[in-house]
Amino acid sequence: MPVHPETLPLTVRSRPAPGALRGRRWSWLLAFALLTAALVAVPILSVGSHVFAGGTGGTWAHLASTVLPDYIVTTLWLCLGVGIGVTMLGVGSAWLVTRHQFTGRATFEWALVLPLAMPAYVAAYTYTDLLQYVGPVQTALREAFGWRRTDYWFPDVRSTGGAVLMFSLVLYPYVYLMARTAFIERGGATIEVARSLGLTPWQGWLRVSLPMARPAIAGGVALALMETLADFGTVSYFAVQTFTTGIYRAWFSLGDRVAAAQLALVLLAFVIAVLVFERLSRGRRRFAETGQHRGGAHRAPLTGRRAALAWVACALPLAGGFLLPAGLLLRMALTEGDAQFGERFVRLAGNSVLLAGLTALLAVALALLIGYAARVHRGGAMRWAHRIAGLGYALPGSVIAVGVLIPVTRLDHALAALAQQWFGLQPGLLITGGIAALVYACLVRYLTAAMQAVDAGLAKITPSMDQAARSLGHTPAQTLRRVHLPLLRGSMLTAALLVFIDVMKELPATLVMRPFNFDTLAPQAYTLAADERLAEASTAALAIVAVGLLPMVFICRQIAKGRAVGAS
Repeated sequence: MPVHPETLPLTVRSRPAPGALRGRRWSWLLAFALLTAALVAVPILSVGSHVFAGGTGGTWAHLASTVLPDYIVTTLWLCLGVGIGVTMLGVGSAWLVTRHQFTGRATFEWALVLPLAMPAYVAAYTYTDLLQYVGPVQTALREAFGWRRTDYWFPDVRSTGGAVLMFSLVLYPYVYLMARTAFIERGGATIEVARSLGLTPWQGWLRVSLPMARPAIAGGVALALMETLADFGTVSYFAVQTFTTGIYRAWFSLGDRVAAAQLALVLLAFVIAVLVFERLSRGRRRFAETGQHRGGAHRAPLTGRRAALAWVACALPLAGGFLLPAGLLLRMALTEGDAQFGERFVRLAGNSVLLAGLTALLAVALALLIGYAARVHRGGAMRWAHRIAGLGYALPGSVIAVGVLIPVTRLDHALAALAQQWFGLQPGLLITGGIAALVYACLVRYLTAAMQAVDAGLAKITPSMDQAARSLGHTPAQTLRRVHLPLLRGSMLTAALLVFIDVMKELPATLVMRPFNFDTLAPQAYTLAADERLAEASTAALAIVAVGLLPMVFICRQIAKGRAVGAS
């Protein structure tokens, strides 16, 4: 008996045939995702294309024979020192707040995240003002003991060791957040089993909890090392010779963009090595629990001297990474501050908000369309496009700046020549003359943060809702607008907030690519600090920190809500 389509239920006759999601009506999503991935890949390809190019006047040969070995050695020492520092601070504090009960534990549990709001270069300025020869610490020592300059030794904060300390203090929350989650979710039942087998709490942590949390800890350390490799403000202010300072010097001092691209490629190789090491460190081991019970283990109460030591161990990184530098910034801003606080400061803040806001809006829009394309089109091309679009966060800002400026400058000159030839106009540099190229660089750098937040939100939406929308005759655009957008408001707000704050703090790309007469808070703080005008730099630096507190407050609220997960 023949079946007529009009006699079937709506959900049956409207169901797309297998493979229909790859049909014509979805092609625009795939094309958009591929185009976005190609734009993200442009800086990488631009830098890579100069690896065998010859520098102007033998600049590369000069760099390779003089400063390149210092760049490599210093970068390795930085990575080693920061890796050890963030691991000790992050893992130790996470273990204390998740497995022990002591006075102040609940406050430390969320407050230990706050140093993420403090850019490393801002912390470097404040500690230099505190610890330099004319600073309050050394001045108080000389007055108390009657010392003169040659009577005592004091460590120089503006050194490689000082840079390691700054990075460790402000970047350890990456490790803390991941280790804390791993200890809560994976350590409860296994710790109880370890204790039943006669292991002490210390042995259980060393032989059970720590190995199981290894992937999370390695991921946090990798993030901290990538931020270290991407930094320019701290190492430049401390006169530490790294690849980021070398890229800046080759581009602006020596005027050789080829040599700058070649240095950027070597720096990119360091970043790739960090990612590969993190992946290989896992090997073939599996770290998941097989049982269903994953509750938090009983917190061991600490009293007396042990409780005091635990409190101090948690208070030191919090005070060193946030409370002390924030207090010093506030004091300098209130007592002296920027003499041009009025109209010019408002203009700088407006430029920063414009750049960060525009980048955040574009990043959220791109992340939404890429995430939706990955949801409805699961082919191999889409998977690769999604991975390539998410590569930007692994690239230092200086690498992206060089990779963007080289092709965009050529395009700018080509467009100007065409306008002159065809219309007799002289438009100047249309892209690099404004903020378009800078927005493009920031998008490449921070699109990953928006994609992660949006992808997490899309994963919570059941596919049956997409099928129901299609059964009602909705197009992909209508499904996205009427179904997904209302459900993704929270995730999109989180993504926009994260990108906004990251762009506000971004220094290398902004310093290299900002157009004339378009200064922002980050370059202003760096320029004043580089001129030893630390008190004036405090105003712009404090504004950056204040804005950075917004996502930290959000994260702290989420930690406070999930605190009961680790309770006994």
